[in-house]
Amino acid sequence: MYCVVLKKNEEKKILNGFPWVYANEVSKILGKDKQGSIAEIRSFDGRFIGRGFINHLSKILVRVLSLKDEVIDKDFFYQRIKKANDYRLELGYSNNYRVVFGESDMLSGLIVDKYGDYLSVQFLCFGMELIKKDIVDILVDIFKPKGIYERSDVSIREKEGLQQVKGVLYGEDFSKAIIEENGLKMIVDIANGQKTGYFLDQKENRDNLKNYVKDKTVLDCFCNAGGFSLCALKYGAKEVVSTDISESALEIVKQNAELNGFTANTVKADTFELLREYRKEKKKFDVIILDPPAFTKSADTVKQAYSGYKDINIQALKLVEKGGYLITCSCSQHLTIQTFLNMINESVFESGVNAKLVELRTQGKDHATLIGTEQSLYLKVAVLKIV
Repeated sequence: MYCVVLKKNEEKKILNGFPWVYANEVSKILGKDKQGSIAEIRSFDGRFIGRGFINHLSKILVRVLSLKDEVIDKDFFYQRIKKANDYRLELGYSNNYRVVFGESDMLSGLIVDKYGDYLSVQFLCFGMELIKKDIVDILVDIFKPKGIYERSDVSIREKEGLQQVKGVLYGEDFSKAIIEENGLKMIVDIANGQKTGYFLDQKENRDNLKNYVKDKTVLDCFCNAGGFSLCALKYGAKEVVSTDISESALEIVKQNAELNGFTANTVKADTFELLREYRKEKKKFDVIILDPPAFTKSADTVKQAYSGYKDINIQALKLVEKGGYLITCSCSQHLTIQTFLNMINESVFESGVNAKLVELRTQGKDHATLIGTEQSLYLKVAVLKIV
């Protein structure tokens, strides 16, 4: 087993919950083992700190799995996954939810999402890749799914020395599933949809529309599969326009609307351009939802992303009827909550409207953030009332 000895005082943040050991925080490495194996972590003065996956190819040298001096084997991962799932069941989740949220469940490099009778998984680090078969066996034992689909087609794997891969890992050949969310039937494109197929983290925020949309005209920007749009229709919106640049996403929106007895009004467009076009037409909406993809995926591009978020929020604010609402989101991890609020303040000021912050929300309870792993607190949702 490798033994990773930290530099002086580097153990403090690990003991406070931080899940990674960076290569530049290490004093020396003792012993020998294979890449992706379990390594022991010790402080500079030799105290036991924890154990985790080691990968010399990554800037994250060790991904912490436990702060206990315990054996990390198949049963360890079984108990961790079962405990993660039990937490969700206690909260009332059943048909669809995030089962495992990586570092937040002390299972660094593993994402598991449940879509009805199917599971979608991501193996994001070298160590998890090595025990993929064990993880699949555990998931089959706990969930008895009809199928498990791997969506490890993400660039972070390349930083771990792994190729991007996707495909069926277990059970029948499938690519889509039908779930029930907020009382609505939704088609999830597990094989080709965003992330693991669908944005489960917004489930409670979509349902929260019940407070704002009755008898209102609604514009759902970056609508993806139509989760917000369908909730708006369910809760009595007078008119809903669903817009996205993806033709395949809009096709799913139409199918989801039909499944629930609604008719979708979709517009294929670049949202930045569409909002400007609506301004020229003097078109307004009672409620506008902005749920864009992450404009930044690194600390280096936050400034550029900030400008993009501000631009789109200014345009949207000018299109909301007085007394109406802007529901604006950011899933950019590197755009902190305070930076997000600063962006909103500047957007309101520069748009020339008056607004008040009604709610500040974050990701669903199945995406809870372990204290010390703030990088997993990524989703921000603000509800603004135009006054």
